[in-house]
Amino acid sequence: MSKHDDDHDLTPTKSTQSIAETFSPFREFAFVVIVCMAQFVTQANIGICLSPLTIVGNSFHITSPGVLAWFIAGYSLTVGTFILIVGRLGDVFGYRRMFLLGFLWLAVWSVVAGVSVYSNYVLFIFARVFQGLGCAMLLPNGLALLGATYRPGKKKDMIFALFGATAPNGAIVGAVFAALFSQLAWWPWTYWTMALVAVGCAAIGYLVVVPIPQDYSVEYDLSAQGIWQTLDIPGAVCGIAGLVLVNVAWNQAPIVGWETPYVYVLLIVGVLFIGAFFIVEFKFATQPLLPFEAFSSDVAYVLGCVACGWGCFGIWVYYIWRFLEEYRGVTPLLASAQFVPPGISGLIAAFTTGYLMSRVRASWIMFMSLTAFTVGAVFAAISPVDQTYWALTFVGLIITPWGMDMSFPAATLMLSNAVSRKHQGIAASLVTTIVNYSISLSLGFAGTVEVHVNNGGHTAEDVLKGYRGALYVAVGLGGLGMALSAFYTFRSYWAEREETKEHNVEKGEN
Repeated sequence: MSKHDDDHDLTPTKSTQSIAETFSPFREFAFVVIVCMAQFVTQANIGICLSPLTIVGNSFHITSPGVLAWFIAGYSLTVGTFILIVGRLGDVFGYRRMFLLGFLWLAVWSVVAGVSVYSNYVLFIFARVFQGLGCAMLLPNGLALLGATYRPGKKKDMIFALFGATAPNGAIVGAVFAALFSQLAWWPWTYWTMALVAVGCAAIGYLVVVPIPQDYSVEYDLSAQGIWQTLDIPGAVCGIAGLVLVNVAWNQAPIVGWETPYVYVLLIVGVLFIGAFFIVEFKFATQPLLPFEAFSSDVAYVLGCVACGWGCFGIWVYYIWRFLEEYRGVTPLLASAQFVPPGISGLIAAFTTGYLMSRVRASWIMFMSLTAFTVGAVFAAISPVDQTYWALTFVGLIITPWGMDMSFPAATLMLSNAVSRKHQGIAASLVTTIVNYSISLSLGFAGTVEVHVNNGGHTAEDVLKGYRGALYVAVGLGGLGMALSAFYTFRSYWAEREETKEHNVEKGEN
């Protein structure tokens, strides 16, 4: 790696001192805030689309639920799909550089999303997809900055918890401002304001985010052949193509039907590409995107539970919002106000998780988070239309953030501590890939069930039946995650018991 690279030109700190210990209190505060803004704006870009979804759809003369779902799914698709390769770019070219570039990229495509009002919904979806690429740059590199700046300990636990806590609050703030602009002014101002926020974050980040010293035990060859191998271009192409094609197939099927030939062709080709990705990674890649030797079965378990939980969440957040606006007749602004409690509940959950992570088994934390996701989905699925907000809906909105803010900090921290500094970008990428890709893919699962149980959606009762069917998919995903976490917890206790028996036997023989 070039010695004059601005992300790699600092003298490495001593192993006994974390980078954070060189900060002044103000610099550390500003650093943590601006890095947490990566999570904040990522989730805000879900809220700004979800809140005025009907208003934006009407401006494009779109009423099809399948097309409207693409406004959310297209964004989450690229956030989840491109994180792995962008995490590797951060490892090679510097986390700080990619982090700042992510804000600027997001700003450009936020402007395009607003301008699409003069064109059509295809340009809007296209802009949303490329917005997601900007956030794909922000999330892994922001997490890698935190992981490389702080050494393991209670302080790092709490900062990762704070990073996770910004998720529900980002979505809520985004939804509120989107509702204000859409109801009282003009919806494109939501995206133009997001562009201004992103540019401001890039400017502040340039001042307060420090370059992370390069691990000089790793030398990156920046020749054409070196870049090909270092970035694992064949693996990246196969992985991205596979994930995109599978996702497009599942999210397009509810719109055109599974009987349409290109839908299942895309699915089959996507699965083949994913298979090719694993073959490349295991057999041919000299520097694979996924360093499998760095991850244990515990990590695989965590990622599986996160996939179930956040898939459940993706369905829940989309359909509960549609339910509130269409069947309870609340405006986008009132719906945003009804989503304020999750922000407060999420903060409590995040800091509780930060406290528990060093005191409670990860398997118990994951089980509690999956329980929260599942219970929230159950309450949404069975809520009567004419019931007061303060009954099942309010309780569900209080419970669900505990799933978000218990699973995300625990998973990211476990992976950060499990790998070396040179793999911080990849470690951060795995969790955020699973989170965002699961949200997007789960909407395809739910949409498929919806169109098969709503009898064509010709009446309000049929549409509601479809919504409830989709929410039961969320319940199923959450329940599967609970079963996985319960099994793992049992297995962990059993393994410890057997290990203790073996130790006692060996001690007796000696």
